[in-house]
Amino acid sequence: MRKRPPSCPSELPDPAADAVDLSDAGDALTFCGTCAFSSACAAAGYNKPGLAELQCLVEHVGPFRAGEHVFRTGDPFRAIFAVRGGTVKTRVIDLEGREQVLGFYLPGEVIGLNAIYPEHFPCDAVALDNAWFCRFSFPAMSALATRIPALQQHLFRMLSKELGAASLLAGDHAADERVAAFLLDLTARHAMRGFSGTRLRLSMSRADIANYLRLAAETVSRVLSRFGAQKLIAIEGRELQLLDPDGLRKIGHALLPD
Repeated sequence: MRKRPPSCPSELPDPAADAVDLSDAGDALTFCGTCAFSSACAAAGYNKPGLAELQCLVEHVGPFRAGEHVFRTGDPFRAIFAVRGGTVKTRVIDLEGREQVLGFYLPGEVIGLNAIYPEHFPCDAVALDNAWFCRFSFPAMSALATRIPALQQHLFRMLSKELGAASLLAGDHAADERVAAFLLDLTARHAMRGFSGTRLRLSMSRADIANYLRLAAETVSRVLSRFGAQKLIAIEGRELQLLDPDGLRKIGHALLPD
């Protein structure tokens, strides 16, 4: 299901796309609540009518069902994807079929930035639940960014953040540190988009979390159980609540930004 904004005359709206239930799809004047570029553009004094060119670059795609690929390793790089709803993981599969989870992406975050240099996607992106995206033609966005400094700076910040996240788990850190930092990072990113900063649903499996943190799945389960016994968190199935964020921060401080 694909849809361009109605302000772009080249393509008529898809009526079925209007049935997508997203938390805040914005309106004619304001940005979608999960827009990956709204903070930079609003800070520079732009509103949606003032960014008609950017709006015309957007193609709404989805839903992708759980397990479906948004893109695959080796696909030509032509666009970046901003998550509108749902959760996505990126991964690589080695020659022996082993999976390595690279990251998880929430509404308002962008996937595909690591494909800019090789000009093809170096990993898979897989939906973890029903997921929707804004797809931006990267050549067109790059050209527009040269005329809108705030947009160009925001792209640079996103690239820098992507590089920083890739090195976060490179050190020799204990399992408790890794899990505590992961939970705090995930809830902080959740809160940045206006959702709860202490409650969320873990769309990813324990096995995916363990893979990402370079730990055994049994180790992650034991750490979560221990955090629960210590009243740091409450977890039931995939529903997570942080009971003592400060206590978690003391454990994971070495992996968290100052």
